[in-house]
Amino acid sequence: MAVSKTRLWKIARRLARKLVAIAALVLLGGLLSATLVRLAPGFNADERELDPSLNVESIRALRQSRAGEHNILRFYAIYLRRAIHGDLGSSHALGQPVQSLLRERWPVTLRIAGLGLLLAWLLASTLSLTACLWRQPAYEIFGITVSGAFLCIPAAVLALLSVILNAPGYLAIALIVFPKIYRYSRNLLAKAYTMPHITAARARGLGEGRILAWHVLPVAGPQMIALAGITISIALGASIPVEALCGLPGIGQLAWQAALSRDLPLLVNLTVLVTLVTLLANSGADVMIYMLKTRDA
Repeated sequence: MAVSKTRLWKIARRLARKLVAIAALVLLGGLLSATLVRLAPGFNADERELDPSLNVESIRALRQSRAGEHNILRFYAIYLRRAIHGDLGSSHALGQPVQSLLRERWPVTLRIAGLGLLLAWLLASTLSLTACLWRQPAYEIFGITVSGAFLCIPAAVLALLSVILNAPGYLAIALIVFPKIYRYSRNLLAKAYTMPHITAARARGLGEGRILAWHVLPVAGPQMIALAGITISIALGASIPVEALCGLPGIGQLAWQAALSRDLPLLVNLTVLVTLVTLLANSGADVMIYMLKTRDA
């Protein structure tokens, strides 16, 4: 019982440190995003001022609405104070509260990125496992060639191909993430199969399925968990060109629109959201690996 309590205390302490680090990095990421947008060329340009139906007073009102964004530190301090009370501000380009925009669009990105990530893992895991089990040079060359081909194709091209072929958006995300998973997982499994205890297990007559389940996966498991956390951020990044080119109303399309219009309130919130999801995924994987190591110890 004492060992169990000590282990739980270590896990809780590590988790607390992770949460503090996540909070600090999220705040820093939002500030850096606001600074980069503010220093970007054409920040003061607003395409709404080109509307010929607007009079001088309307144009002055548009410029006045963004006057508080010139001082980044002051803008960010006001943003944080409002965010604590649940007010994330309003989008200049879309004229809607940022909170409602995120609430409406995140299910689309969650579905597309989630399905794409699941399909990518299924394809990569199946191809890498069968390559290690069969150990046929022709099959390995096939896997390397296919993954290398998709690795060389830009994400925007895959998104355009999905539009031309009328394929679902999650398929494009799967093809973007698949080669990254396959190459890393294939190397991990191949390295695990060369370890001495695998040779000893084969010499004792153990079947390939049992060797895989009891000797290979436990060795490659921690690195695979870490890879799973990384692929979440890769899928989120891939959703931006896919949603923008495929016309899918998700967070990725919203980020593209915000970047084009230099919508500072929207961009800051999107940066904070993506940073938070990425850090939570990576930290969650790190905590899981730590729990596995402490259990084995």
